[in-house]
Amino acid sequence: MGRFKRKFVQSFSAILANSYFKGFSKGTIYQGKLKSVCFPGLNCYSCPGAYTSCPIGSLQSVAAGIKHQISFYVLGFLMLIGTIGGRFVCGWLCPFGLFQELLYKIPVKKIKMGRVFNYGKYFFLVVFVLAAPILLTDDIGLGLPYFCKWICPAGTLEAGIPLAIRNEGIRGAIGLIYYWKIIVLAAVIILSMIISRPFCRAVCPLGAIYSLFN
Repeated sequence: MGRFKRKFVQSFSAILANSYFKGFSKGTIYQGKLKSVCFPGLNCYSCPGAYTSCPIGSLQSVAAGIKHQISFYVLGFLMLIGTIGGRFVCGWLCPFGLFQELLYKIPVKKIKMGRVFNYGKYFFLVVFVLAAPILLTDDIGLGLPYFCKWICPAGTLEAGIPLAIRNEGIRGAIGLIYYWKIIVLAAVIILSMIISRPFCRAVCPLGAIYSLFN
């Protein structure tokens, strides 16, 4: 019964976070006032159905600016959520966590991931979310959201693929990075069938932040 309740909450959270259905039909992104609010789980800003922003993307965007600042709003939000619920968000609210759990139910041989891989998410948090946008900049000092651009499979699943299907302009701009992200997503999908929530445990920087308050 408890497992059913958790799946219900996970599903409701995923639908609520991505309920801008017009975006899916038109291949556009919601740009209203709610975009200034962060969703507590990993849910891509550019998802056609997303009303809110991803906290990891927001952290990177501010850090990648010319002044390389820290978003105290996002940091405070994450500290508040982490203090109140610890990693409750990961297990109950995150849409991409639900996606991995559903894949793990596919009846194939399962393997256990070593505990040492759990430290990987701290590496991705420090290197790709915090350090790279500040240190790897262009001639005028602007960085890039490297985790979102090169790694995040949730962004590919929730934004990259739906927008490419519905938006002709985006289809015309598809390049090597898009195909690389498809490969990353495919790898996560395959691993999620045989390992329980591999992305959450080994890669997700949001999980790394929440685990500090667990």
